[in-house]
Amino acid sequence: MDRRRFITASVEKGFFLAIGLSGMHGGSRFNPLVGVCTNATNAFLVLKAGGDFVEEAVGRFLKPGSDYEDFEKSLNFLKESPLPVPSCNSFFPAELRLTGDEVDEAKVFQWAETAFSRAQQAGVRIIVLGSGGARKIPDGFAYNKAFSQFTSLLARMGEIAEKYQVTIALEHLNRQETNFINTLEEANAIVSKVNHPAVGLLCDVYHMLMEDETLRSILKAGKRIVHCHVAEKTNRAAPGTHGQDFVPYFRALKKAGFKGKISIECNWNDFPVEVEHSLKYIKDQINLV
Repeated sequence: MDRRRFITASVEKGFFLAIGLSGMHGGSRFNPLVGVCTNATNAFLVLKAGGDFVEEAVGRFLKPGSDYEDFEKSLNFLKESPLPVPSCNSFFPAELRLTGDEVDEAKVFQWAETAFSRAQQAGVRIIVLGSGGARKIPDGFAYNKAFSQFTSLLARMGEIAEKYQVTIALEHLNRQETNFINTLEEANAIVSKVNHPAVGLLCDVYHMLMEDETLRSILKAGKRIVHCHVAEKTNRAAPGTHGQDFVPYFRALKKAGFKGKISIECNWNDFPVEVEHSLKYIKDQINLV
């Protein structure tokens, strides 16, 4: 190990220890609701497995690209669902550009307002803005220009979201999935610049693991973090598959004042079999905080 890595590892070891010790003393209990990113039709399975909610996809559940009658199918399903859908992800399709020369602001805001309006009706309070394809910076397009362009769009979306009592959670995605906003720190810089109460952060532990991002980013972001996703680093597997330790991240979230929900967003090999084990695994680790 070279000198720089040794020093970094030593600092991080001490920091992780400090986080661990802080989680052992007093304070309010860390007890977030835990749900699963999946089709709402799996709600009965999620409930049986011990889950608290389902996180859906914007396009599939809120259907901002379809007429209202199509969306009513989701509303009707909710009336019979045993679990709520308080959050939705995959906000924008890849063809609806958020950076570059082909951005159509009118279409972006129309899509956003339709999604927020329907979210309010369905009881969805968090809309996750990952959308790596939509926000990817085109080849040859300046980063600074994309940053300014995206930040401006997000600020306007925040104003629209606020009308419908919805919060946007900006998600960082590792560099294998997109070339823009790859870390929680980068996402925090944008949300801080937007500075709007309806625009917060999603902390995705899987993407932090992929980018070797430290817990300091969670503490720096603090209460701007409104939602969390988890999956194991190896193969983005279901929690508990390889024994990934999420406790340091949960302790950091607690210290940061996190009051949101945690969703398992992973690759499933056998959903009905794995989901119960994964939910128990996450809740057991939360109990260690």
